[in-house]
Amino acid sequence: MRVGQRRFRPRLAALALLFLPACLCVALGFWQLERADEKRRLAAVLAHRAAAPPLAIGDAPLDPEATRYRRVQATGRFEAAGQVYIENRHHAGKLGFHVITPLHVAGSERRVLVNRGWVAEMPAPVPEGEVTVNGIADVPSAPALALHGSAEAAKGWGTRWPYLTLPLYAAFRPAALHDVIVLQDPADPHGFARHWPREFPKEGMHLGYALQWFAFAAIAFALFVRLSLVRDERPGEGRG
Repeated sequence: MRVGQRRFRPRLAALALLFLPACLCVALGFWQLERADEKRRLAAVLAHRAAAPPLAIGDAPLDPEATRYRRVQATGRFEAAGQVYIENRHHAGKLGFHVITPLHVAGSERRVLVNRGWVAEMPAPVPEGEVTVNGIADVPSAPALALHGSAEAAKGWGTRWPYLTLPLYAAFRPAALHDVIVLQDPADPHGFARHWPREFPKEGMHLGYALQWFAFAAIAFALFVRLSLVRDERPGEGRG
């Protein structure tokens, strides 16, 4: 018995179960490539900011997105009355607090919050007189599963907070506030244990995901083609 040539005849089941998902996998692969490119460009921007000269914080408002990760410098006086502690912060395997102290910027009515570092216990002393603070600008955000983040809740926290955001602090202590926080440089005086881990965005993860999606698409396409090829027996070829 001779078998005729194969011909391509897509089947509805194969189209639904393999071809369409393969197209989706290709789309997801290209989306991951776009995400990798975004991370690459963002890493370049952040590296440029980190290498730029320190930005002096004065009375002029700051653009938080453009200032984030910039080295900054501010001169003024710390205000002990506005100091708060962010609980459950880790350092060297221990739990403690991050000390957040407002700095009244010299020659301005604005304050900028300074994270002065980690302490095992509260209260923490506040230096007197005019100081100059160096550090990295950042924008604190609430955890993904924050259960209580209203302004009224912040007013009831006292000086011990579960986390920090600038809008919550502004509700707790109304004042003209810069839209960034300063992570104080470890070399600065008047601070505590400071270790600010910060990784620039990397595209490697997204490239790996893209390869996975393209591999899934290739497998699905191959199976779709294999199941869509049917044997074509021509009349008179069925007997030998």
